[in-house]
Amino acid sequence: MTLILGNSVLELKKIQTGTVDLIYLDPPFFSQKDYASNSGTDNKNYAFSDKWNSLDEYLTLIENILIESHRILKDTGSIFLHCDKYASHYLRCLLDKTFGMKNFQSEIIWSYKRWSNSKKGLLNNHQNIYFYSKTNDFYFNTIMCDYSPSTNIDQIMQLRERSNTGKTIYKLDESGKPILTNSKKGVPLSDVWDIPFLNPKAKERTGYPTQKPVILLERIIEIASKENDLVLDPFCGSGTTLLAAKRKNRKYIGIDISESAIELSQKRLSENIVTNSELMNNGRNSYITKKDKELSILNSISAVPVQRNRGIDGFINNLTSKPIPVKIQKQTETINDALDLLIQATNGKYYEDLVLIRTNQLQKQNLFDSILNNKVHIVDSADLLIQSAVCK
Repeated sequence: MTLILGNSVLELKKIQTGTVDLIYLDPPFFSQKDYASNSGTDNKNYAFSDKWNSLDEYLTLIENILIESHRILKDTGSIFLHCDKYASHYLRCLLDKTFGMKNFQSEIIWSYKRWSNSKKGLLNNHQNIYFYSKTNDFYFNTIMCDYSPSTNIDQIMQLRERSNTGKTIYKLDESGKPILTNSKKGVPLSDVWDIPFLNPKAKERTGYPTQKPVILLERIIEIASKENDLVLDPFCGSGTTLLAAKRKNRKYIGIDISESAIELSQKRLSENIVTNSELMNNGRNSYITKKDKELSILNSISAVPVQRNRGIDGFINNLTSKPIPVKIQKQTETINDALDLLIQATNGKYYEDLVLIRTNQLQKQNLFDSILNNKVHIVDSADLLIQSAVCK
């Protein structure tokens, strides 16, 4: 368990050949930017520069790191290099040169959601992690995942074989019935990882620029190392790799040239704070709270659904005016209850219009006209209109 303050290339040269099981590096990305932020707790400033005199200067550093990484890895070891759009194509070539094209294993796509309107073009919502082994005899732990909802599980549970024409067919027993396989555990983990980006209020947020989520590093450590293996990060930054290694019972070495980064890593290792991701635990569908009938109503008025909000079910987006919040009256709500929730959810937001869709006749005696001020438009749903017409 070691934290080293110093130049990564020089410090790697001091490590014995063939002693490390797994290397993860999240180096500068060649973004040509300066990064700075501060922690929300102790107001400590964290900063580093990712500006370079030339691409050659940047690539020389990375190549020297890779050469030393190859030397210190065990024959069963692997390296994961984290990068993005700025220089990923150059880094892939360096990895091929140092580790050999035959030892390329995967290009992992870390996919996440971050919203921004700051640029023209497609929104950047992923980063790349190149996975190379030192030899073909690398350690790998297969992680099984749930089947896709669209998968025909009953078909997967039947053995298959090749016909005389080479076509895949179901294997049948002597009586012509399909032969079932042993129980299946799911499908192997793919190279696209849908892991949430750390939000600004996440408990594990340290204020360090470019901090990655612990759950991302835990997954890498799980698939490419065993308990008590040695994990090394030559750009340890906020210490995410080291914390993930500690939590997974691995040994670790972290190197960084920044004294504040080393101090932060020490603090994180002692505190062991990790955000519990509801998305990872419960799945993306757990965030969907709208029922089919509500979605149908919203779709009929071209409204964008809003999940997990009791007072607003959607927004009508009109390019010529401000968005219009929409609330659908629940079957258990009076129209007054529904209006209360809509008013509370939009209070202080200065919306010009509000729409309340009435779905039943539940109503208290006094409808508060004074609150409406011609701002709330109460509209009967199609079902309610039909019911009223039938009654008449």
